[in-house]
Amino acid sequence: MSAGFIVTGTDTGIGKTVFCAALAGALGAIYWKPIQSGLDGETDSDTVKRLSGLPSNRILPEAYRLTLPASPHIAAAREGIAIEAHRLSVPKLADPVVIEGAGGLLVPLSQDLLQIEMFASWKLPVILCARTAIGTINHTLLSIEAMAARNILVHGVAFIGDEAKEVENTIVAVGEARRLGRLPFLEPLSAGSLADAFRKAFHLDNFTARVAV
Repeated sequence: MSAGFIVTGTDTGIGKTVFCAALAGALGAIYWKPIQSGLDGETDSDTVKRLSGLPSNRILPEAYRLTLPASPHIAAAREGIAIEAHRLSVPKLADPVVIEGAGGLLVPLSQDLLQIEMFASWKLPVILCARTAIGTINHTLLSIEAMAARNILVHGVAFIGDEAKEVENTIVAVGEARRLGRLPFLEPLSAGSLADAFRKAFHLDNFTARVAV
């Protein structure tokens, strides 16, 4: 079994790809996005390569590359493809891996397979990326509850956005989850500014102890 983390989000478009780039770069890890939905412009793997500072050989190819920017089961069906669980097995790697999910936990990969079921089978700790904006308390606590129901280890919550201490404290207390840190919005966003912000906002020891092999 490879060591590393699964990174998921409370919903799509919250900045988990940028967080993955920061984490993978800080750990010198291997990055893998098993399913990419939407191929116009820069893909998530492209973004991580640009922002992480990792060489190309540490960005694994996706198992599925789907043209339509939609839920994977819809995008796959549009192309006449069936997403199969056996193609989503975590590669056996000597170095730690950062695996980025597609959207949120309950995203369907097919009519009878949810993404969270794959996460449970991988048996890696999950980092939950959560917005700090309004609505995040409900979404984040529901996500934590869904993982607890499937015996998935939640490594902690990485908040993304402007500071919201009361919101963050509520999620940590009610969800009984660890606060890993908060990645602010960055302008400009570059590999250098991201690495600097990650160093200031997160303690690397909170991640390296889990990936020691």
